[in-house]
Amino acid sequence: MAHQQIASFIWSICNLLRGPYKRNEYRKVILPFTVLRRFDCVLADTKAEVLKEYDKIKHKSDNIISATLENITGVPFYNTSRLTMKTLLDDSENLAINLQSYINSFSLNVQKIIEYFSFSEQIARLHEANLLYRVIQLFVNDDLDLSPNAIDNMQMGLAFEELIRIGAEQSNEEAGEHFTPREVIELMVNLLLSPETDLAKSHVVKTIFDPACGTGGMLTAAENYIKELNRDAMPHLYGQDWNKESYAICRSDMLIKGEKATIKFGCSFEQDGFPTNKFDYMLANPPFGVEWKRQKQTIEAEHENLGFAGRFGAGLPRINDGSLLFLLHMISKMRSPEEGGSRIAIVFNGSPLFTGDAGSGESNIRKWIIENDLLETIVAMPDQLFYNTGISTYIWIITNKKETHRQGKIQLIDARLFYHKMRKSLGNKRNVIGDGDDGRFDHINLITRIHGDFIHNQELEFTTNGDTQKAVVSKIFDNADFGFQKITIERPLRLNFQTTEERIARLDDNAAFSKLSQSKKKDPTERQREINEGKALQKEIKEALTAMDSSVLYKNRALFQKEIIQNLSQQGIKLPAALLNAVIDALSERDEHADICTDSKGQPEPDSELRDTENVPLTEDMHAYFKREVLPHAPDAWIDESKTKIGYEIPLNRHFYVYQPPRALEEIEAEMKALEKEIAELLEEL
Repeated sequence: MAHQQIASFIWSICNLLRGPYKRNEYRKVILPFTVLRRFDCVLADTKAEVLKEYDKIKHKSDNIISATLENITGVPFYNTSRLTMKTLLDDSENLAINLQSYINSFSLNVQKIIEYFSFSEQIARLHEANLLYRVIQLFVNDDLDLSPNAIDNMQMGLAFEELIRIGAEQSNEEAGEHFTPREVIELMVNLLLSPETDLAKSHVVKTIFDPACGTGGMLTAAENYIKELNRDAMPHLYGQDWNKESYAICRSDMLIKGEKATIKFGCSFEQDGFPTNKFDYMLANPPFGVEWKRQKQTIEAEHENLGFAGRFGAGLPRINDGSLLFLLHMISKMRSPEEGGSRIAIVFNGSPLFTGDAGSGESNIRKWIIENDLLETIVAMPDQLFYNTGISTYIWIITNKKETHRQGKIQLIDARLFYHKMRKSLGNKRNVIGDGDDGRFDHINLITRIHGDFIHNQELEFTTNGDTQKAVVSKIFDNADFGFQKITIERPLRLNFQTTEERIARLDDNAAFSKLSQSKKKDPTERQREINEGKALQKEIKEALTAMDSSVLYKNRALFQKEIIQNLSQQGIKLPAALLNAVIDALSERDEHADICTDSKGQPEPDSELRDTENVPLTEDMHAYFKREVLPHAPDAWIDESKTKIGYEIPLNRHFYVYQPPRALEEIEAEMKALEKEIAELLEEL
């Protein structure tokens, strides 16, 4: 029986579940039962020997028991129960209790998998609905032979992956949390591995890591790619995930296939499962736009205390989007170029391309990645590819082993039009990248070829949803093309001054002036005395200002300050510098024709309201830019170089923008008249 037939047969058991279970819950029953039945069949031939040996060694340490029994089974798990899934049916009255006892007799690794499936809840639920006996009966039916003699590990793995896929698609919105569409994984693996030249070497060993492995689809696809090239290759898989069900599915899938896989449970940021490991290849589809508030303390402590000796030295993104943290985590696990280097493929939404101004965490991360020549390629993908979101996505390829002709360069690929509409949408997934299986245009191989061609302004003809299109699909840039200098443009402060009634009244809104009539004294008498003295001083200041000639408009601050001090002195008033400045500020107004206000060193003071910034390409001299773009419009402006920041962004959409001329007015007018006529006819029918 082919793996598709096995998967279809198993999934047909879901017909029993209709009613008590919703469609998106079927996998909660089907997947753990498939795992149990496969393991039950795998252990059948050695069961008698395991039970006999267990009776001899059951009082010894867990390590001795595990090593001994696994040596007998030939697989990294065992079961010490005298029951099998078939014999469970002999005692229908105690079926739920016996099934739980049977599960608890597995080795600890399998027990943890079943626990993370939350299978105890399903046992109770099936028992309550009187379905448990019937479900087990179908799984142990002779028509479904899951023994290794009938279906080998590879075929069983394919069948289980098909069940994972069906279950994920049934989940629709929920699926995207732990399942990446197959065609996206295939493309990522192609981009990651197609440039590699040593994969065909005999018995080559490669390590593959996914820090957000979900159900393990990316790890499996990468392994299959290598195995298809070289049957003798030995890929070692590593993954981590903190979703219990995803971990359980991934771990059981690897055990079913007999993979050399190490899958850890836990948050990659707080509990790095592989703190000292380095990997050849890494893939990930981290959650889009998920905040890292829960891990904030751990991440910030590592950033501040370890810097570049840790994972997050390059910077920290905004708290509400931790996507780039996954990439930094993966980069920290790259082999050095001397050790052969590493390649990374990761899926992002648009945020990591441009979010964050110069000097922000996101910009600093992009700056560090690009200036270290780690970014090889970004592919803009079609929207509506994922189950739980319709947004556009981007595949980033990161490596520290660039081919010579790619060094110092970044390739952008526009594949937004490379898709076919699905006959039936699955959640938000309405588009699929054509894989040629049904004769449609093969977009996966096309994108892989474009990546390999590495041609600037490459223009191709392709098919999108049955229509032929022609567009520029690839552009090559220097690393520095994505950098910019954010310069601060200052213009001088120019103020006029006048002692009019209106301006004097503004003093009441000035914090320094209003504080004169306030007191922090605790003693009531002292507090009231201080308040009275402050009010008296406020009145004296206002009277002194009112006595000045309100018709005179001063356009020089130094001159006005001199006049103010002189008039206040005549009234016996001497103000501290801060209060004097507050008074002068209240009596001022901006005036582009006034003299420039200067500081104590005679330098022009900047006007914060006229302050502006400009983003100057890193490839251009900022002074030449300033002279050309700013001075003709603001001759008195200058650059405050102490505030200059270097930023990086990747405006991919802008680089592939194609101007579309507006439609002719006559065409728009005709369309509007046709709509008006149609509306009028509909209204007449009412």
